[in-house]
Amino acid sequence: MWPVNAHDVAALLPDVPRLRDLCRSIAMLEAILNPDWESRCHSFDGDWSPGEEMASMRDGSGAEYSIVFSAAGAYVRGFDHGSPMSPYADGRHRTWPGVLDSVPEVFRPCVEEPAFGDEDGVPVVTACLWRETGDAGWRVGEIAYPPGAGDPDGSATLFGLLVDPSPEVFQRFAEDYYEVPVDLEGVRHLHALRPLTPEVVSSLNAEAVLASLAEDLAATRYPVADR
Repeated sequence: MWPVNAHDVAALLPDVPRLRDLCRSIAMLEAILNPDWESRCHSFDGDWSPGEEMASMRDGSGAEYSIVFSAAGAYVRGFDHGSPMSPYADGRHRTWPGVLDSVPEVFRPCVEEPAFGDEDGVPVVTACLWRETGDAGWRVGEIAYPPGAGDPDGSATLFGLLVDPSPEVFQRFAEDYYEVPVDLEGVRHLHALRPLTPEVVSSLNAEAVLASLAEDLAATRYPVADR
């Protein structure tokens, strides 16, 4: 089943520890493939704020997500500028009803986070999910989706790599995004969070060297093999 809204994503997302590891591996893969942080699609900041880590995605075409990991669990904010549920669709300048209304108190600071809002304080969001520590699954608000929209909140655009976390799916994404061949075995190595080696780095990008990845390794907390 491919997601058509946040409720579908909630049924398909890995649990919080596995999602965090997936986000770390994706961010590290992109760091190897592309030394220019500004033009990467995915990143991971292990020191985003005290006690919180954040995975993020920006595709350069108006789709983005932020995932905040903390002791409380995880909070997912997605935004697709072309979604009919965008705060800016039809001049509404307000969040679609139900998207944020049920977010529990422990995640309200994420809802109110200035980095996730516009200059008027309106949350920039079309899809929102959360999972508290101890929850049996991901949760989504009660939402009446606009009729006739095949991807009403942008979920199919936003979360494809997260709901189908296979190395083959990342390989297809990266080859399309960067327009270069991407070594599948190297992708498998990082998806498994096996310690990074110079050989794996070279298999993914012949111009990259392990020593140049120190900042990204620290940000993602990705393991490095002892030499």
